[in-house]
Amino acid sequence: MPLVILAIGILALFFLIVKVKLNNFLSLLLVAGFVGFAEGLPVGQIIPTIEKGLGGTLGGLAIVVSFGAILGKLMAESGGAQRIATTLINVFGRQKVKWAVCLTGFIVGIALFYEIGFVLLIPLVFTIAASADIPLLEVGIPMAAALSVTHGFLPPHPGPTAISVIYNADIGLTLVYGTIIAIPTAIVAGPLFCNTTKDLHPEIPEGLYTPTVFKDDEMPGFGISVCTALVPVVLMAASAIAKLTLPSTSGVYQVLTFLGTPDMALTIAVATAIYTFGLARGKTLPEVMKTVESAVLTIAMILLIVGGGGALKQILIDSGVGKYIGELAAHSDLSPLILAWLVAAVIRVACGSATVAALTAGGIAAPIVAVTGVSPELMVLATGAGSLIISPPNDPGFWLFKEFFGLTVKETVRTWCALETIISVMGLIGVLAISAFIA
Repeated sequence: MPLVILAIGILALFFLIVKVKLNNFLSLLLVAGFVGFAEGLPVGQIIPTIEKGLGGTLGGLAIVVSFGAILGKLMAESGGAQRIATTLINVFGRQKVKWAVCLTGFIVGIALFYEIGFVLLIPLVFTIAASADIPLLEVGIPMAAALSVTHGFLPPHPGPTAISVIYNADIGLTLVYGTIIAIPTAIVAGPLFCNTTKDLHPEIPEGLYTPTVFKDDEMPGFGISVCTALVPVVLMAASAIAKLTLPSTSGVYQVLTFLGTPDMALTIAVATAIYTFGLARGKTLPEVMKTVESAVLTIAMILLIVGGGGALKQILIDSGVGKYIGELAAHSDLSPLILAWLVAAVIRVACGSATVAALTAGGIAAPIVAVTGVSPELMVLATGAGSLIISPPNDPGFWLFKEFFGLTVKETVRTWCALETIISVMGLIGVLAISAFIA
């Protein structure tokens, strides 16, 4: 019965958005309430659960998304984004820019959660697409694919690292196996898959990109532009390395982990950008603050929609749907690797969050590692791959991709959901291939 209710809820969500044309945020809240009630949550707990999910999601993303938008806006309006874009276009050529963006996303994504990396790179995607007259998705899909692949497969990214701890896997070996799988997966799901979307031509959402064309002497240098953009990446990467190599009592560990938290890293990045992209370019502080305010205004509805996805996710978690489905899958006689992938996949569909799916599946499948002797490193990757599948509408990432790229729900399913499924299936194939090779 929980599965039937979940299916009805997802169908109702699509109906409200596609047919009724109800606002996405309102649709998510209505469906979350309906599913919570139908799944047996006490009426008095439905609103607190929605608030918990919305607040929990925005609590972790509000500063990150807002400051990421500010950083991107400052970079765009100073000419820094155009400098990076034109340099990449000149070095790689128009036909190879999507490969450059994919490589950039791959490197950036190792240290960042998907949503953070997405927000940091989306202004660059907009700028490259506009400057080189390239279809938006031809640049956006490779970026999103690379970020998603690192989210599922590569330590020191927080997700795979956490699962490695659950399975007691060697993080270094997991990184080696993960890299072997991640590189071809990113290529197929990114630069190659985007060729199937050439009939889609979404426009850059109004207000998220300023199509000003700067003269060469009006733009900051390539070095300062890249360095400013990479401030949060470097800080968070340093934090990740510190967590892997230094004792928690070390003073250096404490400093790096503090500076490397997403909120603090982006605060430092915005402060740096206010100077390098603003004051150092001859702008007054009030002028810079107008840019800051404009960036926050353009991001408001996107934040609400992402929060609505978090509310639906929390309803499904607190009503026990994720645990119910995971336990059903755990009672089968499948290969441990396929089982880990399947448990993560079904929880992902039920709960939306890849991180929740991966950690929940890890807890369910962990005892199997000791019993079967299966490679714990491959179990990490199988679980990570399963946690990425489909990206249903109860995943905040679904709405993040949809809103930033100005897509309809149907187009988002065709692009983003297909992209995530390719990554998930290729990840499982890669895990099974390595397992057969090392057996």
